[in-house]
Amino acid sequence: MTHRFALGKYRKVLVLYVGGTIGMQRNNEGVFIPVPNTFLQKLKEDSEMHDPLHASKYFRDCKENELVLPSSYGHDTIIYQIIEYTPLLDSSNMTSKDWIRIARDIKLHYDTFDGFIVLHGTDTLAYTSSALSFMFDSLKKPVVITGAQIPIFERRADAKENFLTSLIIAAYYDIPEVCVFFANKLFRGNRIVKVSSNELDAFSSPNYHTLADIGVDVKVNHHYIRKTDDSIPFKLFDDLNQNVAMLTLFPTITCEMLNSFLECSLKGIVIQSYGSGNIPSKRNDLLSVFKKAVEKEMLIVNITQCSRGSVHASYEPGKVFKDIGIICGRDMTAEAALTKLAYVLALPGLSFQQRVQMMKTDLRGEMSVNVEDF
Repeated sequence: MTHRFALGKYRKVLVLYVGGTIGMQRNNEGVFIPVPNTFLQKLKEDSEMHDPLHASKYFRDCKENELVLPSSYGHDTIIYQIIEYTPLLDSSNMTSKDWIRIARDIKLHYDTFDGFIVLHGTDTLAYTSSALSFMFDSLKKPVVITGAQIPIFERRADAKENFLTSLIIAAYYDIPEVCVFFANKLFRGNRIVKVSSNELDAFSSPNYHTLADIGVDVKVNHHYIRKTDDSIPFKLFDDLNQNVAMLTLFPTITCEMLNSFLECSLKGIVIQSYGSGNIPSKRNDLLSVFKKAVEKEMLIVNITQCSRGSVHASYEPGKVFKDIGIICGRDMTAEAALTKLAYVLALPGLSFQQRVQMMKTDLRGEMSVNVEDF
């Protein structure tokens, strides 16, 4: 939607400041910590992030937490409103309840804003972006998740550039997906992984093209953006099953270890297997445990440990998983596979086989449909 107000057009973006490095400051010991009620004031004092003269002249009814981006960034003025979470969260402390809170906040304000930004810590950002992509059905507006490796309060930082560009994308571009913007690249949210703890280019999309590349110009890769059906209304499914887990195969795994892992009340497991989906096919003790779990209607999804590529049945050890009923996860990331399991298992009224079929189906662009299935 393009709004008309006073002497020109403007576009509105809602920013959910969840936490993370982007707004942290150093304490007396030199350690970065979240500091409440300081991020908004920092932005107001930055001439690249807020135009107080424009705000006072044309937008007299702006709220305290609303800022106006300088008009030089586009034809329509961008007004953005910041909601700061209490408490601010380091992303390593986030749970599925926090994903649900973020999703509900976006749904609550969906009709009022043109786009949405979530400012988030980087450590579990890929889980949040994947989870939101499944919880939102028939999304028609951009939801951009971003963060930083260096806080905005530091003299040298990536924070402002990531935030500023995310604002422009959320306001001006017709990209109806949950996205992640980082280091001049816009990714599909359920396709990313964090690949570096200390480089500014912290994220990668190993099995899918970028949605946009930002240089002197913004290059939108329209061919890779999901199409939406305008006749289907936007919906939120705000429930997730927390009884899901991830298991990476390793050569010294024992049957006792696996049984112990499965003893808790799990409903679904993501297995990260070797190479193209291979498992120790000669280990009948392990295969027997997996087979019994499937027979008890546990959803088990097989993905690769490799950073790129897909699982398929090119080798005999990989075909063994197919034969005992384990689901091919194709080229899903670990984060996408786990959050998809949490979503599918929470859907009401489905049979086990229907849930199996949903896990095999590309729901939100999280897997490549041209990858060979088991």
